[in-house]
Amino acid sequence: MEQTSEEAERWAAALTGSSDAFAWLFDLHRDRVYRHALRVLGSVHDAEDVTAGAFFELWRRREAVTVVEGSVLPWLLVTTSNLSRNAARSLRRYRSLLKSLPRSGPSRGAGEVAQDRLEASAGARQVRDALRALSPTDAALIAMTAFEGFSPSEVATALGISDGAARTRLHRARARVGSALERSGAEMLPSGTEEGAR
Repeated sequence: MEQTSEEAERWAAALTGSSDAFAWLFDLHRDRVYRHALRVLGSVHDAEDVTAGAFFELWRRREAVTVVEGSVLPWLLVTTSNLSRNAARSLRRYRSLLKSLPRSGPSRGAGEVAQDRLEASAGARQVRDALRALSPTDAALIAMTAFEGFSPSEVATALGISDGAARTRLHRARARVGSALERSGAEMLPSGTEEGAR
């Protein structure tokens, strides 16, 4: 609770333009934002880009940021989810373009081999695909409750929807993701939290 109070004070200072306060917030939340982006994208490089983008948006849109219980982290994670989905769409278009180009030979670069190995590991691709099939709101609800430990109420506040709507959407989204993972044989998502144990 003390950290939330300090975070609220630092956020108030950041709103007045304090770069030191903003740097403190960056140091506080960078690792969680990065892990969230990495979980969605599966690429270290892309996760780094999305993390930088999320903090850029935090600074750029600071007057419109929704603070949840004194913390900007929920807003950052929702923004990270949205930026990650956009990055994944761009990457799919780029890969589609590359596949359509003529190739001189069957050789593959180290980056392609590494990406293939990452996607093949422990059902990560199936989880990402299941989350990408959801609406942005439902994907954020799943990711923030199952992976980040936020309660449905906290996520509802961050998303600007009612608590009841969040719980209903979360229940339906978990069922859809569970069915998709069951069909693919991947591990089920962690159960998350009902009331915000982080």
